[in-house]
Amino acid sequence: MFASLFAYKAWANAAMLEAMLAIDGGRFPEQRRKAIRVMNHTFVVDRIFAAHLLGEPNPYAATNTEETPELAVLAASIRASDAWLAGYARELPAERMGDRIRFHFTDGKAGEMSRAEMLQHLIVHGAYHRGAVGQILDALSLPRPADTINVYLHTTEPWRREHGSAAP
Repeated sequence: MFASLFAYKAWANAAMLEAMLAIDGGRFPEQRRKAIRVMNHTFVVDRIFAAHLLGEPNPYAATNTEETPELAVLAASIRASDAWLAGYARELPAERMGDRIRFHFTDGKAGEMSRAEMLQHLIVHGAYHRGAVGQILDALSLPRPADTINVYLHTTEPWRREHGSAAP
């Protein structure tokens, strides 16, 4: 299940990053910056939890970077991170999903979560923040990409539409 969800997350992130290209930085610099910072935050949190999953030190001091990256650089970083997360979820043996991992949040407070809980957090966290970026796109009257698992499944596996049941 997690492998499928991380493939969906990568698809949704790619669509959102593509949609963000339409934000005119000359006309709407603050909205563009905010959208990039929100997506950068999701990337940073993904990498923090990847470090927790690997038992490595947290690579960030906060849940966002001080500098706002260029959109193209961020998009490449997110693609690479999404590919890693999808591979991790695909390769992680089911019996390891319940492993509990102790770690520290960026505020220094202790935390403990299972691998499955960490993966679930990243899926939900990313969706939440893509929704926030969608609100920015809506406010600018720009198209917002579909961000639902059913659209993902029917886009990547169109045969599912052909096999649907008739309406009651």
